[in-house]
This record gives sequence, structure tokens and C-alpha cells, in this order.
Amino acid sequence: MGLSQTLSGENLLSQHISRKELKQDKIRESFEHGAEAVISHKTFVTVLLAVVCAVVIIAAGWRIYSERRNVKASAALEEAMKIYNARIRASGEPAETGEITYLDDSAKLQDAAAKFNVVADRFPSTNPGKLARYYSALCLEGLGRYNEALEQLQKVNSGGDKELNALTRYQMAQVQARTGKTEEAVKIYRELADQPNVFVPRGLILLELAGQLRATNPKEAANLYAQIKKEFPDTAIAEAADRGLEALPKS
Repeated sequence: MGLSQTLSGENLLSQHISRKELKQDKIRESFEHGAEAVISHKTFVTVLLAVVCAVVIIAAGWRIYSERRNVKASAALEEAMKIYNARIRASGEPAETGEITYLDDSAKLQDAAAKFNVVADRFPSTNPGKLARYYSALCLEGLGRYNEALEQLQKVNSGGDKELNALTRYQMAQVQARTGKTEEAVKIYRELADQPNVFVPRGLILLELAGQLRATNPKEAANLYAQIKKEFPDTAIAEAADRGLEALPKS
């Protein structure tokens, strides 16, 4: 064998080795990339599971917190309601053991309003807190503090509870009517009549509306009373409509 043949053989061997190494490098790289993909996938799944677990834990924690907060709010509202529903006793009349009583309605309403305000301010986002603010408005209305009552009712009405909002708007109309703001009261009554609610029956609203219109629009009032008798025959509201018709000025 000559030198040229030896060199040629070495070159061929070198090329073969190079191709072999290159092939092994590609295989190695493919395994490495595959491993990286598996590791990345496992990391993603781990992170995803961690996020899901965190969300579940936070949601469970918030639910427990909300439930406990509602329990506390309900208990506080119940204590305030005891004052609101307290008996008015005569001077010198004894109270039963543990019974909350008052000698006059004004003092009772003042104490109840203060209690309700504490509950409403402490638990504003809970249903008991919203009810407390509503009852605070009723107390203020009973005390003749109509502007303050309307302010409280406006706060309740800004919430998203449909039933409570209807009840609140009805009470707002009542306050407007008592303070001589007939047009505002009539507007609310008309809106409520078109949106019947379980807590604010249509018959009651029509009766209130007719009562507000007796002086300014007796003809419409008469029509409303007749409508009440037609829609709600043989009921207490129909009987009230009869009395309303009798009270209308005779033309």
C-alpha cells in the first residue's frame, strides 16, 4: 500500500467517524430536547396544579370567611331587632325578667336606629347589613327625620338585591308622600306598579297610587280603584278601594 492509499483510508475513516459522531450528536440533541420538553411539560403542569390549588384554597377560605361574617351580621341584626320590636309599657308597669321594654316609642326608635347603624356600617356588603340599614331608615322615618331616612334608603337602593330594592323604593315613595312631594311619590308608585314584586304587591301599589291622585286627578284615581276591584275581587284591597271611591269628591 502506498502513502496515498493510506491517507485516503484515513480520510475515509475520518469522514466515517465524523458522520457517526454527527449522527450521535443529533440523537443526543433529540433526547436532550425531548427531555427538556418533558421537564417543561411537568413544570407547566406543576405550576398549573399549584395555581388551581391556590384558587381552590382562596375560594374555600373566602367562603368560610363570608359565612362567618354573615353569621356575625345576622346575630348583630337579631339584637337590634329585639330593640325595634320591644314592647312599650306604661309607667309603673313592670317588665318581665330579661325583657327589653321602653316607656315611649321615640326612645325605642332612637336606640334601635343606633344599633341598626352599627350593623350596617360593620357589615355593609352582607344581607343582614343591608336589612339593618333599611330598618334604620324606618326608625328615622318614625322619628320624623325624613331627610336622613331618605339618605339611608338611597344607600340600600344602590345595591343589587331586586326584592329589597323594590321594598326600599316603596318606602321612599311613602316618605315623599308624607313630606308633600306628591309628584315624586306618584312617579315611584307608577314604576313599581309596572314591576310587580313579591314584597311589594301590585294591588297595594295601585291603592297607594290612587290615594295620591285623589286630590290632583280624581278621575284617574277612580279608574285605579275600579281596576283594583276588577283585578283583586273579594280581597281586603278591594274593600279599601271601595272606601277610596266613597271618599272621592262627587262630581
